[in-house]
Amino acid sequence: MEIIAGTTDFYLEKETAAAVGKFDGLHIGHRRLLDEILARRKDGLAACVFTFDPAPAVLFGTSDGMELTTRQEKQLILERMGVDILIEFPLTAETAAMPPEIFASQVLGERMQVRYLAAGSDLSFGQGGKGDAALLKRLAPELGFSVDIVEKVCAEGSPVSSTRVREQVEAGKMELAERLLGMPYLLAGRVTAGNRIGRTLGFPTLNILPEPTKLLPPRGVYYSKVRCRGKMYPAVTNVGYRPTVTADRVMGVESYLYGFDKEIYGEQVEVSFLSFRRPERRFDSLEKLKAQLEEDVAAGAVFHSQV
Repeated sequence: MEIIAGTTDFYLEKETAAAVGKFDGLHIGHRRLLDEILARRKDGLAACVFTFDPAPAVLFGTSDGMELTTRQEKQLILERMGVDILIEFPLTAETAAMPPEIFASQVLGERMQVRYLAAGSDLSFGQGGKGDAALLKRLAPELGFSVDIVEKVCAEGSPVSSTRVREQVEAGKMELAERLLGMPYLLAGRVTAGNRIGRTLGFPTLNILPEPTKLLPPRGVYYSKVRCRGKMYPAVTNVGYRPTVTADRVMGVESYLYGFDKEIYGEQVEVSFLSFRRPERRFDSLEKLKAQLEEDVAAGAVFHSQV
């Protein structure tokens, strides 16, 4: 997948089928848009995703800056889906003030060579957010592309949105989050060296320090899966500060993988959160912590045998 980031000065050589949006979380509503542009590859169009960096809500201070998907995770998911080009368009006070008609003409029509565009019904862009899907529909014929306006997808009785997914993740409801996302909630990162306490207790773990903007589920233990070296392993994952073994208030994510015991510091792994098991707690001794870990691992083996 080609990634264009950090510049407004680009020109795509190939005609494209494009989708425009924030795509935080890449939930099933986003995937409906992406399915539309991916289907146009058969017509010789490159599947192109256009998103702003940072998101408008971050630039204008109406968001806490926490993300369901980091840039790295978004790139990873989109590439696996088959997207050809990802544009991370710099959003500044200047580019945010671009009149929507100019954005549609110069960016979509000229630089991106859009021939087909899939737009969500709630899309907004350009100065003051005045650009919307209806405006694109009106401008499209003179700009040389067609537009499909895709209505919101509903699940569990309500429209799917990034805000709704965020609410489930913040509540630790990983099963519902997975249904809204179309995949388990994902954390990608590089393995860092820990204090090796888990190894001395007989439960070696892979440790990740998440990016500061990554939205994490509540502190606690989760049944999970971990992709490592191209293979998926059943796992049990702890999110939190590890209060029994350290006084440092550093939020970390550590996973015990069934059938894996290798040191892979610096390598990329992906943790998929499946289900909440219990809250994080402080134990009076390492012996009590070990006993609890044994229970968690045994319960995880039962969980994974049933899914």
